[in-house]
Amino acid sequence: MKKLMFHGMILLAWMVSASPLAVAGDAIPIGVAGPMTGAYAAFGEQLWRGAEQAAKDINAAGGVNGKKIELFKGDDACEPKQAVAVANQLVERHGIKVVIGHFCSSSTIPASEVYADAGVMQITPGSTNPMVTERNIPTLFRTCGRDNQQGSVGADFVVNKLKAKSVAIVHDKDTYGQGLADAMRDALHRLGRKEVLYEGLTRGEKDFNALVTKFKSVNADVVYFGGLHNEAGPLIHQMKDQGLKATLVSGDGIVSQDFVIAAGGPAYAEGVHMTFGRDPRKIKEGEEVVARMRKAGYEPEGYTLYSYATMQAIAAAITATNSIDGSTLARWLHAHDVPTVMGIKGWDAKGDLKVSDYVMYRWNGQGSYEEVPQP
Repeated sequence: MKKLMFHGMILLAWMVSASPLAVAGDAIPIGVAGPMTGAYAAFGEQLWRGAEQAAKDINAAGGVNGKKIELFKGDDACEPKQAVAVANQLVERHGIKVVIGHFCSSSTIPASEVYADAGVMQITPGSTNPMVTERNIPTLFRTCGRDNQQGSVGADFVVNKLKAKSVAIVHDKDTYGQGLADAMRDALHRLGRKEVLYEGLTRGEKDFNALVTKFKSVNADVVYFGGLHNEAGPLIHQMKDQGLKATLVSGDGIVSQDFVIAAGGPAYAEGVHMTFGRDPRKIKEGEEVVARMRKAGYEPEGYTLYSYATMQAIAAAITATNSIDGSTLARWLHAHDVPTVMGIKGWDAKGDLKVSDYVMYRWNGQGSYEEVPQP
């Protein structure tokens, strides 16, 4: 029992902790919440690295209206119940009025109820499920697109570029994964195609050989997966081991080097396609930040610069309003566009970006991804 109590204390301390960036005195506290541990910690690190770099740069330039940013890290492990606990701790223990996060839609949605009740402005860099912003929460935004948008891009690619005849759809039964799979299915139907298989798997599973056999039985030439890299990796590995020639297509849940690791190396990841926004590392406005992070030994892949841009939006709102009140900041963001490392960003009445830029990527034999040329 003592051992269990000790581990519980360690967990609580880790779930919400002040960063080394913390400063004494009059500071602006901002929470950064996501899966900092567990199977999807790569995405939590992306969110943290981006927010941390942005805060360092802003603080070095004099802060926001003369005040320094102080970051507090919240680890939800991509678990809904833990996300709610993290949200409550950020609000009650640290008096947070602004949060960057969460990452998993299944965490963002329940946590957003806590933040909304407390008048906290929340901006997620990575939660793409439509229901995140379909609930009329005026203090909730995102700096990424929506699953129905990337589902349309994915379906168009599968039908018109790959010329697929038999599409199997599989998801991980999670809010994000199933939502993405459903968006893909709906988009396929709009294009006059019907999937030959629609299946769910369970997060944490590793043996998908029976599922691959089903793909073979329906002669699937494309397998669309709604989920994250931890399952997508073993799935493509077993597809190739069984000699299945179908192309695996997925969404932005595999935009991490951890996908290559989970797949068993570049040879297995090669040829997998995924939807993601235009590579922010190649946007002119972010060149200096990208170079600075690379010089420090970190490659700002995936959602790193989305998080950096989110911090820029927050800083712009605080600067303009001279307030950290969530409702005040939200009203300003709804009415103003903001220059960021990803270009000018603006939001509609729901808190969605006015412009989404999903494109298709392909993992290559060197273990990196590259944009598929547009026709």
